[in-house]
Amino acid sequence: MSSTERFEQDLVRAAFELGAAQGWRRVSVAAAARHGGLDLDRARRSFACTGMILARFGRLADMHALHGAATDGAVRDRLFDLIMRRIDFLQQHRAGVIALMRHAPTDPLLACWLTRANLAAMGWMLEGAGISSAGLRGAIRKRGLLAVWAWTLRAWLRDESEDLSATMAALDVALMRAEQAALQFAGLPRAPVAADPAGDAPFTPDPDLSDEAADNA
Repeated sequence: MSSTERFEQDLVRAAFELGAAQGWRRVSVAAAARHGGLDLDRARRSFACTGMILARFGRLADMHALHGAATDGAVRDRLFDLIMRRIDFLQQHRAGVIALMRHAPTDPLLACWLTRANLAAMGWMLEGAGISSAGLRGAIRKRGLLAVWAWTLRAWLRDESEDLSATMAALDVALMRAEQAALQFAGLPRAPVAADPAGDAPFTPDPDLSDEAADNA
């Protein structure tokens, strides 16, 4: 890792620590640098605004998920692995991420940006699993996987276990239902869907998450 990459990661970490401690309204590039004891001049060269810190965080989460991603096995298993790897990265900054998610509803522009950023990230998760995210079909797949991600993130927010067992259970159910939606869209019979371990309302993401679901039926 280069000194530049290490500095940027240190500043991102400081920003999420500050967000957890004082709320995201208090987070700026300068404030994060001061909180982390980092050089202000170098911080300015690396990040022009707080949004760039969040963008860097998202890229780091994607890189963490994609590094060493499985290339064989069932599509659902590959997606499960990728999404849990991304969750594992968020877990390293749990308090700051939770603070950001609580702040987002009060900032419509931030909420919109986060949705678009997560949608783009789902494209990378699909590609990491060997599923095309290109074109109209890819756009539908990304929206479907974004629904899976949102469902899983909701479970993660409530999951205080060390092994994140409730998060994994919710992700498994969400992917199963996404797969069933894809099969139904392809005109194939649906298998019974497991009950949601959290006891919430049924989850139905957009259909056609992947053609591979139908191919493997």
